[in-house]
Amino acid sequence: MSKEMEELAAKVALSAVLNFKVEKDMAAYLKKEFERINGETWHCIVGKDFGSYVTHVKGGFIYLYVDDLAFLLYKTV
Repeated sequence: MSKEMEELAAKVALSAVLNFKVEKDMAAYLKKEFERINGETWHCIVGKDFGSYVTHVKGGFIYLYVDDLAFLLYKTV
């Protein structure tokens, strides 16, 4: 993922934490914002304890934390 997209993901994830209480709503917000800005198809998982195994397009993956919440955001075809 480009540095610009990483910065955008961090900014939108922080906004999600500040504006939503439910992790599902945070994930939906991040997914929809990335699809609005970068086109389809993005997926987002938010939580404190989860495992994952995903396939994504090259340059379409980021895993980051905001406080104690992990955000997994990735793009598929």
